[in-house]
Amino acid sequence: MRIFEGFQKGVDLGGWLSQGSYDKEHLDSFIGKDDIATIAGWGCDHVRLPIDYNIFETDEGELKNEGFDYLDKALEWCKEYKLNVLIDVHKVYGYSFYSGDGQEGFFDNEDLQKRFYKWWERLAKRYGKLSNRVAFELLNEVNDKELSPKWNAIAHKAIEVIRQYAPDIKIVLGSYWNNSVDALADLEVPYDENIVYNFHCYDPFMFTHQGAYWVDEMPHDLRLDYPGNIKDYRESAKATGLTRIQDYMDVPESGFDTSYFEKRFAYGIKVCEERNVPMYCGEYGVIDRADPEQILKWYKDINAAFRKYNIGRAAWNYKEKDFGLIDERMSGVIDELIKYL
Repeated sequence: MRIFEGFQKGVDLGGWLSQGSYDKEHLDSFIGKDDIATIAGWGCDHVRLPIDYNIFETDEGELKNEGFDYLDKALEWCKEYKLNVLIDVHKVYGYSFYSGDGQEGFFDNEDLQKRFYKWWERLAKRYGKLSNRVAFELLNEVNDKELSPKWNAIAHKAIEVIRQYAPDIKIVLGSYWNNSVDALADLEVPYDENIVYNFHCYDPFMFTHQGAYWVDEMPHDLRLDYPGNIKDYRESAKATGLTRIQDYMDVPESGFDTSYFEKRFAYGIKVCEERNVPMYCGEYGVIDRADPEQILKWYKDINAAFRKYNIGRAAWNYKEKDFGLIDERMSGVIDELIKYL
C-alpha cells in the first residue's frame, strides 16, 4: 500500500478554527506558535487543521479576510517548525457532521454545492502552490450511507475544480458513516494518483466515548476499562442499545489488543491496496472520562497497527474538546503516550 508521505504522525487542532468560539479573543489565543513548537517536539510531521466556513465567510457568502489571517499564520508557524498541514473543511454552509449546528440541505441543493465548489476554488488558488507541505481534505464526516452517490458526485466535481489550480496537491477523501473504514469501498475510484482515502477510528466506541453527553443512548455514568473484560462490553452494548455502533460479538474472549485493530483495518487496507491509494486516519482518540493509564494502553495498541501497515494518522485532539492530549489530566502519561501517536 502506498504511503501518505509527510503525513504519518500528526495531531488535530480541533477547537480553534472549528468547533469552538468564533470570538476574536478565542481565535487569537486558543492556539499559538508555542503549541506548534510542542507538537513538533513530539516528533510529529504534520497537523490536521479543521476549519469552519463561519470564520472565512458570512452566511451570505461574502469573504471575511481576517479568517485567512489565522490560517496563514498557522501555515507560517508550521513552516518554521517543519510541520506539514492538512487543511480539513469541517463545516460548510449547508452541512456539518454535527446535526446540532443547524446546517442542512447541502446534498440536495445545487446552489449550496456551487458555493462549496467556489470555496474550494478560493482555497486552491490561495494554497494550491504549497503542495510540498499542504494537503486538502474535502469535507469532514458524511453521516448517512444514503448520501454516498451524491457525495461521490460532489467530491468528483470539487476535485476537478481544485485540479485547475493545484494539479498535484494531495486531496484526502472520506466516506459515509462518519468516515468509517468499512465504507471506503463505496468511494469513487481515485480521480488521480494524488487522492488519499481517509477514515476515522474510535473503536472500541464504548471505551473511547464512555459517558459522552452528545451520543444518543450513551449513559453519562458509563465507564469501561481497556483492554477490559469483553463480557462487560457486550452486556453494556445490549443494555444501552448501542449495538448499532458495534455489538462486540466478533471480538474474541481475549478482548482488545493490536490484533483487534489489525482486523478492524483489514477491509480498508484491502480496498486501498487494490486501488493503489494511500490510507490515512484523520481522527482517533479517547474521551477524557477514561483513565489516562488505560488511554495509554489503547494508544499503544492502535499505534502498532498503524505502523505495521504504514497508515498515516492524526490524533484527536491536541487540546480540549473532551479529548485533549495536553490537558492536565494527561500529565502523568503524556511523555510516554507521544511515542505512540
